[in-house]
Amino acid sequence: MIKAKKLILFCLIVFAYSMIAVGCGEKRDTLEKIKDLEFTVITEENAPEELLAITEEKKEEGFKLTFQDNGFLYICRGYGKQPTGGFCIRVDALYETENAIYFDTTLEGPVPGKEEKRQSPSYPYVIIKTELIDKPVVFE
Repeated sequence: MIKAKKLILFCLIVFAYSMIAVGCGEKRDTLEKIKDLEFTVITEENAPEELLAITEEKKEEGFKLTFQDNGFLYICRGYGKQPTGGFCIRVDALYETENAIYFDTTLEGPVPGKEEKRQSPSYPYVIIKTELIDKPVVFE
């Protein structure tokens, strides 16, 4: 009986130490980039019609949205109404982490001194197409 109690106590101690060792093991940073994702910037002519309808509806205020179609992921970023034309959007990053896809863009323009040639408002946005990955998209 005493041997059985010692054996149980020994097993519990080994189990406790193994749990501590596992808990103190190296953990992977869930924000660490796994890989950059390849993408294509899509023109309106090549975008799904349903997606274009959504962007048209939201263009005034700006938007951040994703859309899935035919095995592809479309990621869209609109910057809302701008006072003039001449703006462009630069895609700074598109990469995958353990838990998400990160998408970072920058609105650029217009070129100083040329605003007077583009007096009508504009609604700059970008649509990119990439492989379909079942993770949430984080807009930076």
